Amino acid sequence: METDPSPLQPQTLDSSEEQQKEITSSPSKSSPPIASLSLSLSTNLILSKPSPPVATAQPFAALPSRLKIPTQIFSLTRLSFSASSISTPARPSNLSSSTPALLSSPSPFLRRRPAEPSGGASARRCTLLLFRCDLRTHDNEALTAASNESVSILPVYLFDPRDYGKSSSGFDKTGPYRATFLLQSVADLRRSLRAQGSDLVVRIGRPESVLVELARSVGADAVYMHREVSNEEARTEERVEKAMESEGVEVKYFWGSTLYHIDDLPFELEQMPSNYGGFREKVQGLNVRKTIEALDQIKGLPSRGDVEPGEIPTLMDLGLNPAPAVAQDGKPAVSASLAGGETEALERLRKFAVECCAQPNKGFKNGAQESIYGANFSCKISPWLAMGCLSPRFMYEELKKTANRAMSSKTQKNVDASGGSGMNWLMFELLWRDFFRFITKKYSTKRKVGAEPVTA
Repeated sequence: METDPSPLQPQTLDSSEEQQKEITSSPSKSSPPIASLSLSLSTNLILSKPSPPVATAQPFAALPSRLKIPTQIFSLTRLSFSASSISTPARPSNLSSSTPALLSSPSPFLRRRPAEPSGGASARRCTLLLFRCDLRTHDNEALTAASNESVSILPVYLFDPRDYGKSSSGFDKTGPYRATFLLQSVADLRRSLRAQGSDLVVRIGRPESVLVELARSVGADAVYMHREVSNEEARTEERVEKAMESEGVEVKYFWGSTLYHIDDLPFELEQMPSNYGGFREKVQGLNVRKTIEALDQIKGLPSRGDVEPGEIPTLMDLGLNPAPAVAQDGKPAVSASLAGGETEALERLRKFAVECCAQPNKGFKNGAQESIYGANFSCKISPWLAMGCLSPRFMYEELKKTANRAMSSKTQKNVDASGGSGMNWLMFELLWRDFFRFITKKYSTKRKVGAEPVTA
């Protein structure tokens, strides 16, 4: 029987007329004709090696668009080839030499999509969520992504002993006022997480050691955290990555400490201008990303491991003495009156927004720059921004809404609606803050010999 040796021609075997034609034209054999036909077709498809140009160009084009194997094909396992030119394996279903070529370029429909913060597939078994300088539940991408992508999450805050004690210059790395503010912020974050169905595990220890123990205990397969900018924080991230890699645990980073997102900058961080004027000129046309709304309910704690939340340490536990409530001049210490935490930050922001709209504008005589009234001409929200109790994007968005409502109200009443000065001043200050954080990140992650100094 003469057949086309190339398997590239589409063949359809579901027509009874074609089968009868093949049977009558083929020589008689001991085995049934239909089995002989199926055997010939299967050897062409499986055992023959297609020509390289066609197989490499379109590996799936070599297969017929329509193929119907008769039920008698199952009897082939008991047949043997009589032709000496074909060497048959023990099992006809073994893959041919052309199989690697097919697997090397799989169908795009079979490829896995990368995990996205917005995806709610709950693909991860358990995620460790490490809080650092992001002690808030609003506009927290790491928290939102961990809750959306995991079956359970374990929020963690660690007091790293390397952040306390004396520096090489003899000063406290973390003073009592800052430590008190931090302890209050951690306590407030724990209350917020508990109100949303979760909790906060608090430990004293190095992240690269404590996180490994927690990951083993609960069977975590990922660690989520926000990136920071200083050199010591970047080194901590490297240690955590190395420790988690040995455990087979993925580390996923997020960015949320600046007004502008680092991925939206119109330049690579290595090419960032070293002066504020050049930086401001390049980011003028950027849009501020929208804030991420706080979740009403957070994924629960893992059932495995039975991890205790732990007690929030005291100043004595951190090696610090209580801060004096009275300064050296006999006046009450200003820092002692500041309460840390997201709750206090949002309340301060609300009061500041009201104050912005209530106070009249006051600028320089030449009108070159405007400022606003306030407590000592300052919003005094920087401590909460530094600890991450308040998102700079959320602050910008809320004050913008307040300013727009105030301007709309004044316009309806035919009153001077020049209420944008407060926003202009705030934008100016937040841009300076972004500049210092980005320039710190630039020089802390990649030390350069003879690098140009940072200038204002």
